[in-house]
Amino acid sequence: MVETEAKKEVQALANQLQVMQQQLQSVLIQKESLRLQAMDIERALKELETTKESHAYKITGQIMISKPVEDVKKELKESKEAVELKIKSLEKAENRMNDKLKELQEKLKMVLK
Repeated sequence: MVETEAKKEVQALANQLQVMQQQLQSVLIQKESLRLQAMDIERALKELETTKESHAYKITGQIMISKPVEDVKKELKESKEAVELKIKSLEKAENRMNDKLKELQEKLKMVLK
């Protein structure tokens, strides 16, 4: 009887561990995607800093519109701030998940002894 309960506990912990690892992987993928997005925004901002043009083209939906460079810079800076905020949030989630993973691994080790 005790042996079956121990097996059930091991199985439950292993399942929790697997789910947490999948969630962590998802967070890491999202974070990397946002980092790439931030790099693209930064490159666009650098290009706008060096241009002598007064207007730039921006893709909105399925059309391209001409906007003043300063307006486009402002929009890009706001987008970059939003992306960086999301990255920080994902990093906090990643840290919490790593702590939970360590905790689950320790519980699993204790149950298996």
